[in-house]
This record gives sequence, structure tokens and C-alpha cells, in this order.
Amino acid sequence: MSGLNIMVNGLPGNVTRMLARHIIQADDMALVPYSLTGPEIEAAHAEVEGQSIALIRPEDRAARIVEVKSGYPGCICVDFTHPSAVNANAAFYCDQALPFVMGTTGGDREALRRTVQQSSIAAVIAPNMAKQIVGLQAMMAYAAATFPGLFEGYTLTVRESHQQGKADTSGTAKAMVRYFNAMGIDFSDAQIHQERDPQVQQTQWGIPEAYLGGHGWHTYTLVSADETATVEITHNINGREIYAEGTLDALRFLARKLDQGCGGQVFSMIDVLRQD
Repeated sequence: MSGLNIMVNGLPGNVTRMLARHIIQADDMALVPYSLTGPEIEAAHAEVEGQSIALIRPEDRAARIVEVKSGYPGCICVDFTHPSAVNANAAFYCDQALPFVMGTTGGDREALRRTVQQSSIAAVIAPNMAKQIVGLQAMMAYAAATFPGLFEGYTLTVRESHQQGKADTSGTAKAMVRYFNAMGIDFSDAQIHQERDPQVQQTQWGIPEAYLGGHGWHTYTLVSADETATVEITHNINGREIYAEGTLDALRFLARKLDQGCGGQVFSMIDVLRQD
């Protein structure tokens, strides 16, 4: 499994730039010098650790992916692009037989899964690549399945804060809401309080200035009907390193699954943690 060819799509974004650095530094991976980018990007190249990465705009990708596949056999894609591009990108990967790790949130997630399941490839799809947060979600999934109605009569408040450039509501917060729904809470995604104002984040939330440009803070507060009991879960992540570490694990996991001949299968980060 040495020398995995990894194509990081979404450059020159901050997350993808940081992830590309990790791939360059990994002993068992090689960074493919191409990246699918958005229609708003005018630059032709991005520089990462002294390497020049050619940026491929949407209108050029069908033609240029041929040189990527021929020059970098067994290429696996990582997608940290934009919520509006999730489904179109997944369809492109499947059409081109490019297995992928989808870290971008948003889009039609059920359609995303179906696209992969109807294809010849396999993919890891997750709203959060941070292993420790995924472990928390696994605990919540167990509680939701084992203790349905546990919080009946309670009210839920969900607050999430991310950097100003994050376009959509936190995928992790949405996933957590589903678990609380199963435990008896009537709550919709529309009720999630989303903060993107750096001034509010720093002065009211207490987020360090150094991480206003990259963070993920979440708090879920449950209060009983008579207000005598409060249960609160908080997970605050500063920076993006934790996501890169999880993504590299997801890539290695997917490579093993591909070696086993898996196709038409969707894996989650919980699968990655279990190493099924």
C-alpha cells in the first residue's frame, strides 16, 4: 500500500492546503500535482511546500482527468471543496472510477450515497474527519439505538461556530441532532444557532483570535421540562490539524478496502475507527 497517489481537490482552500502538506510529509503517500477547483478561482496553480499544483476548473476537468489517471494510477481523491459541488463532484468521481474521501459537508447526502452505491468504486463519506469527535458520535449512536426516548420532555439548544468562510451549517451538528431526535427531542436543523461573525466569536464565545479563521465549536444543551436538570455536551476544536490526521487514516482505510475489491460501497469514519 506504499506510495498511494492522492489528489486533493479544493485547493487553494485553507483545509486542502494544510491536508496537502500532511500528504507530502507522509511516507506512504504521494501528492498528485493536480487539484479540481471552483469556477471562481482564476489562478492556474497553487504552491504547497514548494510543489506546484495545477488547478483544474470545472469546464476543463473531463479532459484533464485523463492525464491525471494515466500519470498517477490508482489515484484516490479527497474532496474538501464547497457544499454546492458535493453531488456533482461525487458523480464525476464515480463516472471516472476515482475512489474518494468526501470531507465536504452539505449537498444531498442520500443522493450522494446512492451515487456511490450504483458505481464501481468505494468511498468514505463523513461530515467530520476528526476521529475523537467521530468517537463521540458513535457513543451517541449507541445511546440513540439503546435508549430511545431518553430525553422526552427536554428542550434542546444547539450552538455551533465556524470560520466566516464556512457556507453551510455544521454537518456534525446536524448528525448530533438526529441522535437527539431518536432520544425523544423534537428539534430541526433550522433551529441550530450558527455563528460566523468573528467579532461575536471572539467577544461573546471566547474563541482565541488565532483560530477565528479555522475552528469548530459546538455545544448541545438539554433542559428538563421543570428546568431542574441540565445536560450539556461541548466539543471545541481550534485549528484544522485534527481533521488532517483523520483524513489520512480514512485514505489508508479506503486503500485497504480497494485492495480487497470493494466496489459500490460507502464507508463512514466510524468504519475507519473500527478498521472493519
